[in-house]
Amino acid sequence: MIDPITSTAPDLNSRAVASQRWSHLAFVHWRVDSALVAPLLPKGLRPDEFDGSSWVGLIPFVLDRATVFGSPPVPYFGDFVEINVRLYAVNQQGHRGVVFVTLDAGRLAAVLAARVLFSLPYVWSRTTQTRIGDELVYRGQRHLDRTATCEMVVRTTDIPIADDPLADFLTARWALFTRVAGKTVRLRNTHAPWPLYEAELVSLSDTLLARAGFASVATRPPDSVLYSPGVTTRFGR
Repeated sequence: MIDPITSTAPDLNSRAVASQRWSHLAFVHWRVDSALVAPLLPKGLRPDEFDGSSWVGLIPFVLDRATVFGSPPVPYFGDFVEINVRLYAVNQQGHRGVVFVTLDAGRLAAVLAARVLFSLPYVWSRTTQTRIGDELVYRGQRHLDRTATCEMVVRTTDIPIADDPLADFLTARWALFTRVAGKTVRLRNTHAPWPLYEAELVSLSDTLLARAGFASVATRPPDSVLYSPGVTTRFGR
């Protein structure tokens, strides 16, 4: 039996060990064949599907106010723009979660720490986010591979999203899966329900999706575009 999708997070059942603020998120998603997703998932996971499809997301946002074990917000190293490519999976117990294929981030120390501690596929990149009127502009370029780039322009609105099962499926995710010491582990998180709004993808020039194994995705219009001003997230053990 698979866990139901809920817009409200279940309890962590443990003390929070870290927290982060996620701001100005663009959730841009495409339908993809589950056969493309399955080989990219850690052992013991299968693709999670909605309306008969797997989904791949390209999600840029600002990460800041990061804390660890109750510390004050970490200056500089805990403040950067991230662009991630992510998938959705279910484990053998029926628990849902996110699988990150790549995470491009603008702080080398954060990249190294996440790779060492959690085996997350962070990549050091030059990442920025700016606002021009009602448009958000996200840019990223990897330091060690200058052809791996993303430039996205998203137009935001003040039209709220409510009672949308697809939006909940794509955003209401209360865990991530990763491989640590040869085992697939599930790391829990919690935050207030996402404030979500309609948005429009104005333009996209991207090679990160192709690097992640989805060569043709960025050449076609997305199947879902959402915007959120953000939430503060806490992570369990």
